[in-house]
Amino acid sequence: MNLAMTLATTRRILSQLRHDPRTVVLLIAVPSVLMVLLRYVLDTAVAFNHTAPALLGIFPFTVMFLITSITTLRERTTTTLERLMTLPIHKLDLLFGYAIAFGLLAIVQVAVATTISASWLGLDIKGSLWLLLAIAVLDALLGVALGLFVSAFATTEFQAIQFMPVFVLPQLLLCGLFAARGSMGWVLNWLSDVMPLSYAVEALSRITGSSTVDVTLWRDLLVVAGCALLALVLGAATLHRRTP
Repeated sequence: MNLAMTLATTRRILSQLRHDPRTVVLLIAVPSVLMVLLRYVLDTAVAFNHTAPALLGIFPFTVMFLITSITTLRERTTTTLERLMTLPIHKLDLLFGYAIAFGLLAIVQVAVATTISASWLGLDIKGSLWLLLAIAVLDALLGVALGLFVSAFATTEFQAIQFMPVFVLPQLLLCGLFAARGSMGWVLNWLSDVMPLSYAVEALSRITGSSTVDVTLWRDLLVVAGCALLALVLGAATLHRRTP
């Protein structure tokens, strides 16, 4: 890998996004708007504090998955990515450049949503606010990494969106948001254990419910970070040069 090449890719993506304000607004505003909507739908502070921590990770994860998969696919289909691959640049430089660019946006996205939730909406956070922010950003980066990976298997933007029921919705259903993971049957429990979003939701719930940073919390963080890194490596394996 070459740091200069990685940062050059990051600057290019950020420059493109700067000329696409609607996408930037979508990335930053949608999770916050959804959190506000959730607060008034639930209508009680107790219900909001029970549900909101998980959604602080789920909303950025979902939005970043959609935006990243569609943006990367567009670069594949317009041969922009192919032209870049003819240059002396490593595949990981490209993917990590994408990840850093969208990761910076994810930091802003999560910071805004968390600030609004903790100040205006009254989310009670017993643990470290900074650690909560870090976990939510990791969730968003996981969405970025999976979006980069699945873009290789779609030929149209519509097909990229179709991957959402495959990679996102099962994780939403089994992550513990709707039912405790321990109360599920053994098959569903096993599936939940191999899905990274389950560990992200568990980590967010632990941070908001307790100020204790224990081994389980660090395990959850490492699982989410490791899965994001694995998705980036698998994404690099799908990039192929047409020229030697």
